[in-house]
Amino acid sequence: MVRVLSRPRDATLPAAVCPAVICVVGVVELAALRTHGWGYGAAVEVAACTLLVWRRRNPLVFATLATVVQMVMPWVGPQLHEASTPILIGAVSAFSLARWVHDLRGLVGLGVMASAILAAYVFVDARSHNWSDVVFVSALLVPPYVFGRITRRLADQKALLEQQQELVKREAARDERDRIARELHDVIAHSVSAMVVQTAAAQDLVRSDPEKAEEVLAAVAATGRRALSETGRLLHLIRDDADELGLQPAPGLSDLPSLVERFRAHGLQVAMEVDEPLPPLPAGVDVSAYRIVQEALTNALRYGADRNAALRLTSTPTTLSICASNSSSGLTGVGSGLGLLGLAERVKLMGGELSHGVTGDGQFRLDVTLPLAAR
Repeated sequence: MVRVLSRPRDATLPAAVCPAVICVVGVVELAALRTHGWGYGAAVEVAACTLLVWRRRNPLVFATLATVVQMVMPWVGPQLHEASTPILIGAVSAFSLARWVHDLRGLVGLGVMASAILAAYVFVDARSHNWSDVVFVSALLVPPYVFGRITRRLADQKALLEQQQELVKREAARDERDRIARELHDVIAHSVSAMVVQTAAAQDLVRSDPEKAEEVLAAVAATGRRALSETGRLLHLIRDDADELGLQPAPGLSDLPSLVERFRAHGLQVAMEVDEPLPPLPAGVDVSAYRIVQEALTNALRYGADRNAALRLTSTPTTLSICASNSSSGLTGVGSGLGLLGLAERVKLMGGELSHGVTGDGQFRLDVTLPLAAR
């Protein structure tokens, strides 16, 4: 079982706001009442509120001590029934013992506070007393303590949930990087195989047709440079320890029509525009562009308002641009967001740029730019 502990913070300005407000209210109240010894009572309240500033650093000491100090007031100034601010100080102290103490040791401080209050009732307050005073003191201290325990439990659950979400996101990014690594592994293996075949052909031509052999060797060099570029990307990825290589060749933009047809068969109407002809793409860019389009159409099918999507691929001599859009149903962000996280990981690896969001006309738009030369 994982237990998340909420760490108390040092005395900072946010921690001092509540005691400062209580202090001002208490001093103003006593100044307005003008009871006997109200100045001494105000000094006691200021001291108690000052202790509350450090209630998060060591609540068992400072929160308990704040209420105990407050109980000095009926000995030197106004009686307990003459001012209401001591109730606020006791409530904040009880809440702090539950919120900032991770176990049930706060009950010890709560018992000390209750004993101090009851002692003030018995030895200072001249009014008659009975068991109803115990009920009254319990009603002042127990509800804030219970509320503090509930608040702590909710804060711990929130922290644990955030940790789990971060782990899920990291795992999704790792999975995407492993997937890219396997794809680039296939690409490099194909390039090396082509180089071997081309080199063997050059060996056969080197005597009979030197010019042709020179052309083949130039092709070998170009293939090798591309393989080195893909290898540089591969070395930045997590190694595929399981050596899970797919039996199918890595997909590319040449497979885009069949991909779009599959989505159309599932009810998504896709309007696709592709610059013809696209320039020769590096193998890593080719497979990544395919995966980006696949994820964009998947999101459109899941979250699109009218099951219509627009897809446009354009290119320049140095970049490939992908723009996908669909009507937003307001549920685009309801998913886990892991698909877009994986795309961001892929685009970052390829040295590209990604942006997405809902436009002013209610369209969810995804824009990706991939460089055609390795950065």
